Amino acid sequence: MSIGKVIDCIKKSRTFLITTHQCPEGDALGSEIALYNLLKKIGKTAVIVNQSPTPREYTFLKGSELIRPFRYNKKFSFDILVMLDCSDKYRCGCVARLVDTCQRVVNIDHHISNDYFGDINWVLPTASSVSEMIYKLYKMLRIQLDIDTARALYVGILTDTGSFRYVNTNSFTHKMAAELLKFHLDVYNIYRNIYEDISFSDILLLSKVILTIKREASGKIITFQIRHDLLKGKRIHFDLTEHVLNFGRLVHGAEVCILFKEQQSKAGRLVRVNLRSRGKVDVNHIAQFFGGGGHKTASGYTVSGSIEEVKKRTIKKIKERLRYLL
Repeated sequence: MSIGKVIDCIKKSRTFLITTHQCPEGDALGSEIALYNLLKKIGKTAVIVNQSPTPREYTFLKGSELIRPFRYNKKFSFDILVMLDCSDKYRCGCVARLVDTCQRVVNIDHHISNDYFGDINWVLPTASSVSEMIYKLYKMLRIQLDIDTARALYVGILTDTGSFRYVNTNSFTHKMAAELLKFHLDVYNIYRNIYEDISFSDILLLSKVILTIKREASGKIITFQIRHDLLKGKRIHFDLTEHVLNFGRLVHGAEVCILFKEQQSKAGRLVRVNLRSRGKVDVNHIAQFFGGGGHKTASGYTVSGSIEEVKKRTIKKIKERLRYLL
């Protein structure tokens, strides 16, 4: 379905519940705040509810204080549940329990692995970010931007394009950024809040993860791992995954970087696997093989087993792709 279906739904509906995936980052939060502002501007009732708390580095965004923690209430009643930046409905965690309290689900996403779970689906894999898609809603509805919305959208495209470095950056991305910058955004302050405000204790933690670095396939695969005990009792105040994987991208000759993160659950041992590619290897293909998904150059999945077992299976699969491609 196209953007037109989403616009028609917005015009005809009155109340909206907005959510995004667990452990939200810049694009998830920026698009939520921007969509909330859009709906309020045209007289709609909107509420943002997330399972995960807002990371500290994004609390400078005006509107982040409006995001509510999840509390199940069967008396909730909304016309529309809007899920942003979720490739499947379970990515939003326990907020998925509120599906039955809403008349329809609107799925707005840019993951190539999206399974079109909504009653209305606007999925645009060519978009740099969901924030870019919300920006297009503003244009189509002829709604004026304001400085707070511009800042939220800028954060969304900044983070999801790796500061305009990733392959999803295109001419439209820069045109959009140029318009947002007309609001005289303090770009250095935005960058500093997100990337340059890590506590000394968190830097020490990051250094411990960096020391787990290993090479596979003659240096084409770079891996890191995080044992459960390393994070036990700690609250992380920055995006540990992205910082680790960005470090791995610096290695000469690396095609794929992987972070294996051990997790504990009632079901037993789980491992979260995050993959990043320089472009030759489609890591979405790898993630989908293991039941996950994402983008061609950034994907992930969670599977049961030990780090050693999961690492062995993952590397074997990537080596198969490397032999095929290289």
